[in-house]
Amino acid sequence: MTKIRVLSYNLHGLKDDRRALAAAVREAAPDVAILQEAPRRFRWRQKSAGLARELELVIAGGGLPALGNLILVNLRVRVVAEWNLRYPLTPGRHMRGAAFARCRVGRSTFVVAGSHLSTDPAERPHQAELLKRELDVPEPLVFAGDLNENSGGGAWRTIADGLTDAAGTDERPTFPAGAARERLDVIFADPRITVVQYDVIDTPQTRAASDHFPVVADLEITE
Repeated sequence: MTKIRVLSYNLHGLKDDRRALAAAVREAAPDVAILQEAPRRFRWRQKSAGLARELELVIAGGGLPALGNLILVNLRVRVVAEWNLRYPLTPGRHMRGAAFARCRVGRSTFVVAGSHLSTDPAERPHQAELLKRELDVPEPLVFAGDLNENSGGGAWRTIADGLTDAAGTDERPTFPAGAARERLDVIFADPRITVVQYDVIDTPQTRAASDHFPVVADLEITE
């Protein structure tokens, strides 16, 4: 049995307090950090590398090829493959995508994936369908991201089908950090993974670091 800690965090384009962000993530000490609104434009490689150093993690995948979805890991995690998905562009909307990494810790191999779905309710269902197909992998799967809708929405139901919501009955909202009322940020795991603990990190640091709260889950992989 392998234990991992996974954090999901929408970074708000790194517009807020970077020191608070770095301190909050380092304190959470994730094995895997699945990030949204990370660098995706000019000098994205250097900016992503700088962010990873600040968070005391290393790059596993994503960035511009995943349109701002970035996966970082600590040195305990070995990355054996990474790939990306881009959703079709709707004229006048932002192009979005997803990042994937096949990882190994000890004898356990698993896949982590992250995405940030559209704010447009007309776009989200198709994006969710494309993402769900890509999530069909043989290894134990962890998905995390910002779905831009609450539980019960169509895109949410599509992605969650067959997976465990790490939050369980904990419906604490994650957005906006100043007066949170929406639970947009999720961690889902497949049935071969046990959720040991889940938390929404609401601290002065996370309130300063982004307009979303990070969510974190301690997981046990049984395969």
